[in-house]
Parts: sequence; C-alpha cells; structure tokens
Amino acid sequence: MAHEIGPFSTAVDMLAALDAKAISSVELVEMHLARIDKHDEALNSIPVRTADRALDTARAADQARAAGESRALLGLPMTLKESTQVAGLPQSAGIEAFKDYRPQADGAIARSVLGAGACLLGKTNIPEAVADWQADSPVYGRTNNPWDLERTPGGSTGGGSAALAAGLTPLEIGSDIGGSIRVPAAYCGVYGHRPSETAVPRTGSFPLADRLNPAVVMAVQGPLARSATDLELLFDVVAGPNDLETIGFRIDLPAARHERLRDFRVAIMPALSLAQPSSEMQAKVDELASLLSSAGAKVGEAMPAVDHDAYFRDYMTVLVAITSQAQPRASREESAAAMDRSDPQQDSVALGLTIDAAGYMMALNRRGAAQAVWQDFFREWDVLVSPAALDAAFTHRTGDQRTRSLDIDGREVPYTLNIVYPMWAIFTGQPATAFPAGLSAAGLPLGLQAIGPYLEDRTTLRFAQLLEREWHAFEPPPAFA
Repeated sequence: MAHEIGPFSTAVDMLAALDAKAISSVELVEMHLARIDKHDEALNSIPVRTADRALDTARAADQARAAGESRALLGLPMTLKESTQVAGLPQSAGIEAFKDYRPQADGAIARSVLGAGACLLGKTNIPEAVADWQADSPVYGRTNNPWDLERTPGGSTGGGSAALAAGLTPLEIGSDIGGSIRVPAAYCGVYGHRPSETAVPRTGSFPLADRLNPAVVMAVQGPLARSATDLELLFDVVAGPNDLETIGFRIDLPAARHERLRDFRVAIMPALSLAQPSSEMQAKVDELASLLSSAGAKVGEAMPAVDHDAYFRDYMTVLVAITSQAQPRASREESAAAMDRSDPQQDSVALGLTIDAAGYMMALNRRGAAQAVWQDFFREWDVLVSPAALDAAFTHRTGDQRTRSLDIDGREVPYTLNIVYPMWAIFTGQPATAFPAGLSAAGLPLGLQAIGPYLEDRTTLRFAQLLEREWHAFEPPPAFA
C-alpha cells in the first residue's frame, strides 16, 4: 500500500498510512528528501537541510510506533520557517548580522511539533528581516514560485509555501504580522491559517525574540498546508498558552459555528477605496458569493463599522513601531524625516518610527475599540470573505519597497498597498484562513481569505474545509506534479 501515499498526499493521509503500517516513517522521510534533492535547486525553498536528523527521528518514530506509542505527528516529515527558533539550527531571519546565530534551546513552536513526533526536514527561506512578500534573502538567496519560477512565492513564509506546493513537505509553520502566512499561501495555491492573536505562542519567531513581550502585538505563528484539514491538525499541535502561562492556563476553543455551508452567514468585503484587487481576484470573490447563495447561505456585502482610513493608519503606525524597535533612535528619526508626510501611508510610517510611549498606548486603545466593533460584527455574521492579496503572484522585484509598484489591471499601484487585505485581521488579532480560489487566466493561483471571530479559529478552518470539498482545492503546479 505504500505506493498509494505520494508527495502530494495530505498529512492526515500520511499519518493514517503510518498507523496502518502501509508505509514507514523512514520511507516517508526518504521520499521527501528525494523530492528535495530533485526539485529544490530550481526553487531554493529549503536552504537549511537536516536530512540526517530527519532520518534519525524517523527511525526512532518507527520504533515508537512498533511499541504502541501514539503522538499527533509521530513520524511525519515537515519543515519550519528559518526564522523559527530551533536549538542548534540557523535562525538568521535573512539578516547578515545573524547568519551565524544558533539558538541554544528550542522555541515554543519547535517544542510542540518536535514533541509531537515530527521529523524536521529543514528550515525554509525568508526575505531579509522577514519583511517582504518575497523570499529573497541576502543569506540564502531567492526562492522561486513553483507555478512560475520568474515569480515570487510570496513572503515572508515564501520558502515554506513553495515547498508545500512542490510536494517537498506536507506541513509548515509560518509567522504573520503583515500577511506572511496568507499571502504566500495564496500565491502558491495552498492553505494558511493566521491564528487568533493569543491562541498560539508568539515567542521564538525571530532571532533573540525568545521571551514574551506583551507590548509586541499583532504578530502570530501559524500553520500552512495543502489541505484545510491538515491546517487544523497542525493548529491543534501548536495552540496553547505561552511559556509563562503553562501553569493555570489552558486553551479551550469553541467548536465551529456551523458544519454545513448553507448555515453560514457570510459577509463579503465590499470594494475598498484603499486598494482595489484585480478584476480576476474580484471575480473569484463574486464566484464564491454566488456559490454560497446557491447553497442557501446568508450572503451580503458588509464590513465592521470602523473608519477604514484610520484603521489602516493605526495598523501601519503600530506595525512600524514594532518592526523598527531595534533601530537606534537617530536612525529612525532620519528615516521619518525622509517620508512624504502628505501621503497618509508614509505619514503613518513616520509616526511609527518616532512614536512615544503615550502615543503607542493611545493607538492600542483605539485597537481595543476596534476589537469591540469586530465583536459586534460577528454577532450578525460568521465569517468575512475577502481577497488574500491584490492579485496573483508578481514577478520578482528588487530595490526599495517604497519605490516598487504592482501592475493591477494596467493600474500602477504602490507595492506597499498589498498589505491592505491582510491587515484587516492583523490589527485586531482576528483569526483568518487563506484558501485556494482556482487559477487566473495565466494559470496562476488566486487565493481568498475568511476572517472570523476572535478565538473562533475553528469556524474559519471549518469554512475552508467545506470549500475544499465543494469549491476549489489544492492543485499541484504542473512542472512539479
């Protein structure tokens, strides 16, 4: 029966085959290592390889299974984003100054997945400082999209999304403060789940960020996979309290609100003045709305009652304050002085670079008010559907992100506006699941997302699982199938 499991099988099916002794963990790991050897030269998705470690873990897993042991990921190969803290392995986050950094201990995510029995194949590529919708690293080089090698796989979890789509790994953990799980999932035609902000430990996602810092909001770590069911499998492994809360705290997330598409109340994000998606992306939103209506679901255009421009500006301000915290004050002030303060987005960036403690706290107070608005919104609706990005994956870019642009239906759009759709869930810590929506006319994946109520991750995950069955699912990229 071993031949029935292939590189594009789901993680759930791989685990079932291991349970049934239809394949061994060693065979499963060897299959993935052979795929990596054959295909990753073209992709450069897994620059940190741990083949010997994976095989040693697989041999131990086979022995453990023979002895009757059972763990959630026992004997299953997987990868982790390079910026994830794993003892003894590189954690540069694509920053030259950290290229030789090796943490001494596993972070919370590594402890969870390795403790569950996963066999680590390696660590996947990221952009410099995990701060781009590409995976172009001065430490490891550039990762290419398996659907078109001239295009980005997305970022910052670009190596992981490319490896998943090409059948080099069945599971990946990414991080997301600017769409870094959902954008690469959409660009590579896979699934990605941004958890509710406090559902999964947030430490260990960046070099030296291995201690809890309550002032650092919005950043999360979460799963990517080729199946929405696999997303929930991995989410259940990593969800739980952080290291300082393991005594007296547990996570008990509610079940999905519904088990049938026709029972969902689905809000469709209306066209936004901030940034309009491509016509092909919008057509996918419309196609899904029509499908849901036909299935009997309640469907309508709706958004939380917040000031869109103010919400976006507050998000950008807080994002920049967090991501620039390690820069010397003089450097931040110099960068802020170079901004065009007449441009709302650049003005928000400048404010984030120079904000004081009182200003930061006031922004977080406004965030709290917006969270209450979302709570009200989800009394009437179960999920909010929108694009995961402006369009399909773009061709590789270089140079300063502030001067880059994207071509959206012949319109030149500032590169940084690709953050508009991801940021709705990020600013207030909502869960959001990205899922495939079929292909563009050029044969590139398009991806949508479902944003859900805080700590009701199972609702967006279940919604994506139902769509996987009844609408679009993962398809292997032709050159790697």
